[in-house]
Amino acid sequence: MTKRKMIKTGFALTLASAAFVSANPAQAAQKNSADQLTAEAELSSELLSSYYINTNLSVSSAFLNKYNETKEKIAAAKKAVSKVFNATLKRQLTDRLHRTDMMQLRAARFIDAVHYGERLHTTTSTYRGLFDSRADDKMRKMYDTLRQERRTFEKIASKVAGSSIRKAFGKKYTVPAKLAEEITAYELTRYDIHKKALQEITAQKPEEAKKLVKKIVRLKAEGMGVKETLLKMYPENTDLKKDLARISANIETQLMKEQAAIEESLKPKQNFDLEVLHTNDTHAHLDNIARRMTAIKEMRTKVENSLLLDAGDVFSGTLYFNEFKGQADLDFMNLAGYDAMTFGNHEFDLGTQPLSSFVRNAKFPFVSANVNFSKDANMKDRFTDSVSSAPKDGNIYSAVVKEINGEKVGIFGLTTAETETISSPGKDISFENYIAEAKKAVQQLKEQGVNKIVALTHIGFQDGGGDNDVTLAKEVEGIDVIVGGHSHTLLSAPVIDQTGDEPTVIVQANEYSKYLGVLNVEFDPNGKVIKQDGKLLDLDQKVNNEYVYKDDEQAADLLASKYKPAIDAKQKQVVGQAGAPLDGERANVRVKETNLGNLISDGMLAKAKTINPNTVIALQNGGGIRASIDSGDITMGEILTVMPFGNSLAIMKLTGDEIKAALEHSAEAAPELAGGFLQVSGMKFSYDSSKPAGQRVQKIEVKEDGKTFTALDPKKEYFVATNTFTAAGGDNYTMFKKAYDEGRVSEPGFVDWEMFKDYLQANPNVKPVVEGRITDLAAGK
Repeated sequence: MTKRKMIKTGFALTLASAAFVSANPAQAAQKNSADQLTAEAELSSELLSSYYINTNLSVSSAFLNKYNETKEKIAAAKKAVSKVFNATLKRQLTDRLHRTDMMQLRAARFIDAVHYGERLHTTTSTYRGLFDSRADDKMRKMYDTLRQERRTFEKIASKVAGSSIRKAFGKKYTVPAKLAEEITAYELTRYDIHKKALQEITAQKPEEAKKLVKKIVRLKAEGMGVKETLLKMYPENTDLKKDLARISANIETQLMKEQAAIEESLKPKQNFDLEVLHTNDTHAHLDNIARRMTAIKEMRTKVENSLLLDAGDVFSGTLYFNEFKGQADLDFMNLAGYDAMTFGNHEFDLGTQPLSSFVRNAKFPFVSANVNFSKDANMKDRFTDSVSSAPKDGNIYSAVVKEINGEKVGIFGLTTAETETISSPGKDISFENYIAEAKKAVQQLKEQGVNKIVALTHIGFQDGGGDNDVTLAKEVEGIDVIVGGHSHTLLSAPVIDQTGDEPTVIVQANEYSKYLGVLNVEFDPNGKVIKQDGKLLDLDQKVNNEYVYKDDEQAADLLASKYKPAIDAKQKQVVGQAGAPLDGERANVRVKETNLGNLISDGMLAKAKTINPNTVIALQNGGGIRASIDSGDITMGEILTVMPFGNSLAIMKLTGDEIKAALEHSAEAAPELAGGFLQVSGMKFSYDSSKPAGQRVQKIEVKEDGKTFTALDPKKEYFVATNTFTAAGGDNYTMFKKAYDEGRVSEPGFVDWEMFKDYLQANPNVKPVVEGRITDLAAGK
């Protein structure tokens, strides 16, 4: 109804009821109010109609405001009309308001269609992204969502008034959704056939695979048929033509690649040689980085196919990390051209903020199948829980596929679940079962036609923390190579596990950039390792007092100009005060209790208790203490001189009998010097050096509650802290080696000098004394 018609109608009604109204002034006022409010509602409805008739299928704030305003005016008019006494007048006004209701309903339907159309548009865009990135699995999961949303939208849009508006809605929302739906169905069919063809090849059924190749060729024609059908349905839609041209090109390219890949797979295969260069637990030891760079370059020049991998724990351990938070290490890793890295527990020592910067600046991808970063604010935008054949630098995947000279090599990563308790990943990082996630990763890689699979792990060779490489090799079929870390194990030759149908080769390169691991493997055409040879290149080896590996000039210049000056200054930093000289003389720490030995072992015990509160004893081998410290200021340089090896923390579960056996071994050479002589904390013992070795220890007491000494119980189990060198059987501690081999040793890491530094800072002005922790009864005879 036009504004002129509304005014005429209102005037006629006024004349018709003039006599009645004049006789009753109160009812006249009601009539005038109802008449005026109805006219305002009609006018507002007319204006509302113009908003969506002229709009470009959008709902502006002005449109919504007018919609709500009209709704309020109609409600006000209805309320006024309900109070009109004259029945004829009330009916006429009600009829007029019914027309405004219908116009309001038309607007409401238009608004609903726009809102749901935008929702459908978002879903359609998501599908296009999945299609373009070949994310077939996710596309399959969301397929039903697209179909349901498209049908719901069509029902909503069909109720919108005006054929031209309905047609515009269809062009803008329905057509792209149908296109995505049709192409998705086509893509899923293609994906399934391709996957099946690869499975047939793996199963050595070439004839079946060839039949499937023919199906893929037919699919190309079917895909073009989809295109032609859609063009016939919407011939005037120019956007659709452009979109279909782009998608057709994408489909054709992908089909050609898949057909070529399958046909290539059907050709007779040769054996494949691969060299894996590997590092682990480098812990910011960069002083020899220029020699590591030289070794990497030399090895790469000797072979055609190679990978350079790191098994984690680049973070923490030296002043380079304290100062540069991993960025110094990353600079050299980028320069070396690493292919992939997994995360060690120490990567989480400072939370995920420094780790996020490390990941973002990396010129290589990270692999992590059992660490979920999806809820962590710093890491989630870099994390994709999927296998990628085209990984991007500075991103995290559960696994990646590297194509090397035409052969696919899959690499997935694992990190020890101990990280939750021995580091600081935060509540938003979760660690999933490493066996289950390894099996999943292997299966996903096989589905992509990969039959050469490397597990890049930071779970320990035979670590007692609940996960390790030996167990992984036995439990998960399909892993060809395990490049490990975490336990700092020196595997001078690869360890071969023969549990499954095919062998698994395990390697690890000790610690602190002392070695570059080199593994050469030969795969048969089915991806089985048929030959292997591995070694560790000693980066610090010298001949005639000169390093075997000379400094790489570029790396040496970078270290000297950008990083070394800050470290030299850091070594002069004062970290504590000594109220008396701290005795670390070789002649003393290797045969008797000293105040420095007490202080170092006390610091070790304090750190161990933060990880396992039940730890009651700490043991420090005297050979690991290399110098004394004068009274007064204690600098970082002095600490590093005292403990230059960077041994890391281990926590053992031992029986009282095993502890007694260890103390017997500690004292067996006395009064001669021995590097295995133990400085202790949390306990005291006496021995008689005049008695035969193995019968010297007379009394052992343990301070289990931290206050009172009680006799050691031979059959009871105790948690004992030491360093990984001693825990693994160093200095011939066979009882510790037995515990290590039985999985009773946890290795949270934490370098000795850093624990000592932290303890000094927490306990300033230390005045440790010799307090009778170790007593040689023969000395008083």
